[in-house]
Amino acid sequence: MTASRAAAGARKPLVRAGAPALTRQAEDYLKAIYELERRGVPAGTNDIAEELGIAAPSASGMIRRLARLGLVTVERYRGSRLSARGRQIALRLLRRHRVIESFLVTKLGFGWDDVHDEAERLEHAASDDLVERMAAALGHPTADPHGAPIPTAAGRVDERRLSSIADLPARAPARVVRVSDHDPEFLRYLGERGIRPGATVRVESREPFGGLLTLTVGRERRTVGTAAASRVYVEPRR
Repeated sequence: MTASRAAAGARKPLVRAGAPALTRQAEDYLKAIYELERRGVPAGTNDIAEELGIAAPSASGMIRRLARLGLVTVERYRGSRLSARGRQIALRLLRRHRVIESFLVTKLGFGWDDVHDEAERLEHAASDDLVERMAAALGHPTADPHGAPIPTAAGRVDERRLSSIADLPARAPARVVRVSDHDPEFLRYLGERGIRPGATVRVESREPFGGLLTLTVGRERRTVGTAAASRVYVEPRR
């Protein structure tokens, strides 16, 4: 084994030896629970089902199975929570997904609106070695094309809670850090307005009752709806 391959292996987030293989569906449940926990939402059965786009009764059986495997704990009135091992698996999947998205955009010319579903398929099939080679070819990026933090191979991740454009006070400049990435049409909508990670934005005015926001994006004036603005996450610009 070469030194580089040995180093890559040392960085892999290992699942406990002898742990049963998980189906793609089970892995998706762990990711869904992680995302709900990250947003501070109790991961109840209905919440998990909504996150995955399935019926709630279908979710109950899988949650019980994951609990038997020691990957989640189920607390009355608080829903499901990842165990340490369940969190490790979820972060490994998120790393794979976000590295693959970054590789598709940077190396293969995919648009940022075309990669989510492709990465969803590949994250379950690609080997750890392939994903680590992709990360190395990219220079070990810390965020994907949508600004989502990429967990390290050791399972560390930036979990800061960010405010959205909709939360910004008027005239306060901010930098776009992350955008919701599940909807290709939404990403195209943002791209047409220049709203991407790294862009500078400022709220100039807002209509009442959840109406349009007028923004300065870079040097351009743009308008977006409050619902769209709430899915674009920013940090104050000093």
